[in-house]
Amino acid sequence: MSELSDLWGVAPHARVGIMGGSFNPAHDGHLHIARLALERIGLDRVVWLISPQNPLKLGEDMAAFTDRFNAAVVTAQSDPAIIVSDMEAELGTRYTADTLQQLKAEAPDMYLVWIMGADNLIQIDKWEAWTAIFGTVPVAVFARPPYCDSVMACEAAETFAESQLDQSRGAELPVQPPPAWIYFDTPLNAESATRIRRGREAQ
Repeated sequence: MSELSDLWGVAPHARVGIMGGSFNPAHDGHLHIARLALERIGLDRVVWLISPQNPLKLGEDMAAFTDRFNAAVVTAQSDPAIIVSDMEAELGTRYTADTLQQLKAEAPDMYLVWIMGADNLIQIDKWEAWTAIFGTVPVAVFARPPYCDSVMACEAAETFAESQLDQSRGAELPVQPPPAWIYFDTPLNAESATRIRRGREAQ
């Protein structure tokens, strides 16, 4: 496998945000969070890691990996700072914790940040080895309706309460030793993959 810095078109010490998921399909909500992360954290790139299969969504109507990947490329093409990657399929990892550990091993000098919406933080305690995610890279959480009111009471927020930084320190997050995380109470975008799929089914 080529060096990650070459694959993603960045310097070896770049600041790179990682957004993982099924992207079933990619939508404006993903773009919204990626662009907020680029701005608030001062990232060089945001990489969308398209999951071959989300372990928590085995029963959902999941489009083929190639279709989801190609649709994500089309959605992201308006912003050159967003890279769509099949790295998780190439690595052969199933869980986010394992993927991030592999990426850190591949690029130990790169400043990686895991990016997710508040909806995922609320249920991240159901993920395999979820605490290892916080122990591997800094984490950036962005507001997602309708989860804003309950996000700080979730298990992950309480478990890592002492590691939370104020959102005014976003530019510092990539260089912080984990665990370190920020909740960004940013403008909301209600777009979701579920709503898009239901709209397609209704047509």
